Amino acid sequence: MGLEDSEVPFVWIIRKLENDEKQMPLPEGLEDRIKEKGLIITGWAPQVLILDHPAVGGFMTHCGWNSVLEGITAGVPLITWPVFGEQFHNQKFVTEVARIGIQVGVEKWNFWIDAKNVSVKKEKIVKAVTQLMSSDGEEMRNRVKRLSEMALTAVKEGGSSYTNLTALIEELKNKYNMT
Repeated sequence: MGLEDSEVPFVWIIRKLENDEKQMPLPEGLEDRIKEKGLIITGWAPQVLILDHPAVGGFMTHCGWNSVLEGITAGVPLITWPVFGEQFHNQKFVTEVARIGIQVGVEKWNFWIDAKNVSVKKEKIVKAVTQLMSSDGEEMRNRVKRLSEMALTAVKEGGSSYTNLTALIEELKNKYNMT
């Protein structure tokens, strides 16, 4: 297991799908081996609350846009592991445009959730986690912190997103004679 071998404390959230025969069980003894440095949550978890915790130093994500935004808003650099669809566009934004993440996922585009060949070798995960958490990741951490500050400023009263959303609401109220 790549996270186990990275020697970095972690929280691993595994979405459990009901009636999913394809879901692989965790390797035997994993939870006992990682109990001092890792936590595995099966099912739903409060992702935003976890990302906002000051101890979180990185976020490995499938690159869905909501997860990317949540990571950026929390000021956390990303390790990208896209599976299908627009997640590959989001990965390019994270790793090449904003330069706030490290790619570990496959590079071959998959169009749907039945994606093929999306596994990643544990050595690649260990290398990415180690790089992100070391001084090599400092520049990424600084960039994502600046983006986080900009995002949080935009949604505060008087910020651009706040102002634009308020203007939209007022325009809709006026158009439909709502009070």
